[in-house]
Amino acid sequence: METIGFIGSGNMAEALINGVLKAGVYRPGKVYVSDIRAERLEYLREHYGVRAMAENRELAAQVDVLVLSVKPQKMQEVLEEIKGAVNDHALVISIAAGVKTSLISSKLGDLAIVRVMPNMPAWVDEAASVLYANEKAEGMVEKARLILLSVGKAIVAESEDLLDPVTAVSGSGPAYFFLLMHEMVKAGVALGLSEEDSLELVLQTAKGAALLAEKVAAEGQTPAELSARVATPNGTTEAAFNVFHAANFNETVSAALHRAAERSRELSAGQ
Repeated sequence: METIGFIGSGNMAEALINGVLKAGVYRPGKVYVSDIRAERLEYLREHYGVRAMAENRELAAQVDVLVLSVKPQKMQEVLEEIKGAVNDHALVISIAAGVKTSLISSKLGDLAIVRVMPNMPAWVDEAASVLYANEKAEGMVEKARLILLSVGKAIVAESEDLLDPVTAVSGSGPAYFFLLMHEMVKAGVALGLSEEDSLELVLQTAKGAALLAEKVAAEGQTPAELSARVATPNGTTEAAFNVFHAANFNETVSAALHRAAERSRELSAGQ
């Protein structure tokens, strides 16, 4: 079995470690992790049985698949540190937002590199991940995709430029739903519900709506069609919709996602 190593052990790295181990893609002894925080490494070693390493360069030299899971602002430093240490046959996977494959190859050389935009639901094995492979990694796409499938769904993008809109839609997307859920809970409390009941109702409604939307999508129906089915003429849903429309809800959502995509492009450009 091949080895996989994670440089950086934040939340997304831990979600991937948990996923590949549960799915049996890797065994604990074949998973390496490094981090600047000794206590974090100790936690991962004890909790998952993985191999903790203090030196990034040493880890990079030992693994077949190298996952760069550091913060984007730390990427340049890490790439300089491991330059020349990565095996020529290795697959490099980056989950750092806004870091282009061209930047990684400019530091590490002509390697197989896959850039991934996962999202937070990886923690419950329901991630929506998108990956882009550079030319040298085209034959390794399924290997990278198998890792991402251990925590949810994964699709392959034909162009790296598509990762900017992907970031806006799915990368940041969970937070949009969390924000809506938070405001719905608050409104429920203001209307007289207990906070506990309001939260339970919102959570179950969000879950049910997502499952139903997924079910009907498989049958060829869209969320807009579902929405129309709920909003009967002169009913309560239509009354709420009228308020949304008056506040330019559609335009606000569109503008927000366009700005998120623009910000992703800015980060890619080092701004």
